[in-house]
Amino acid sequence: MSTVTQEKDYGHVPVLLHECLDALAIKPDGIYVDGTLGRAGHSLEIVKRLTTGRLIGIDRDETAIAAARERLANYGDRVTLVHSNFDRIGDILADLHIDGADGMLFDLGVSSPQLDDAERGFSYMHDAPLDMRMDATSGLSAWNVVNEWPENELKRILYEYGEERYAPRIAGAIVRARAQRPISTTLELVDVIRSAMPGAALREKQHPAKRSFQAIRIAVNDELAAVREMMDTAPDKLRVGGRLCVISFHSLEDRIVKTGIARREHGCTCPREAPVCTCGFVQTLRSVSRKPILPGEEELECNPRARSAKLRVAERV
Repeated sequence: MSTVTQEKDYGHVPVLLHECLDALAIKPDGIYVDGTLGRAGHSLEIVKRLTTGRLIGIDRDETAIAAARERLANYGDRVTLVHSNFDRIGDILADLHIDGADGMLFDLGVSSPQLDDAERGFSYMHDAPLDMRMDATSGLSAWNVVNEWPENELKRILYEYGEERYAPRIAGAIVRARAQRPISTTLELVDVIRSAMPGAALREKQHPAKRSFQAIRIAVNDELAAVREMMDTAPDKLRVGGRLCVISFHSLEDRIVKTGIARREHGCTCPREAPVCTCGFVQTLRSVSRKPILPGEEELECNPRARSAKLRVAERV
């Protein structure tokens, strides 16, 4: 049975799996971090390649931690699972008395099991309470954002996080609808979004609520701030020669990752004509590939959700 078939049976197909494994250049005695554990699709293949090495799996979703613990049970002596967010990578490794890792993998965004679990409220295709929290123990939910945030803030996140060109119309429609009664479910929100969009937009191939749901989810989970913090912290926790692998699914995430690598690779601010560097810049990352690595046609056939995935790889120097 193929790896892809096995992963599908488990409910999640890890994106760019073979590309990530190649990029990490796994050493059997190395220390590796999966900062977005999910259903452990990537982690399982990493830990299989370890002998005396160690895998640290991190996820803010307790459901994911429980599923991964079961899945990785045969490798318990090599695996440490942590319920936390990956933006705390520095503190997590310090708490585990680990001074450096040989590789780190971050697969950003919402996972397929989270999307497919209607009750989590991530999907615009199923009716469920407005939630969208990756960490069910956190306070802010999609209900709070939709029903309590001011119109200008709604407009801002829809435009910035969802790149939604009808952000002003949708924000206004949300405020008018919630003035009558709270918007409590995903499909109620979908109806409000549809009501604000012109006919031409409703006829587009993309679901009319896709961008708005992305924006609200990012706001609820403070996803972009977490990526920025991770890009500021994670490279310093790599050993020299260690690899940083980040998979992003939309331009906002990818821009942060690309900029974070570039800042550590080409961050010198001295004039080009200066004979020597005087700004104090020290290069700490080297891009392994000039362009992001994309899924191949075979993977896209098996897993259409991988279509927007981009993998960027950098090495600690």
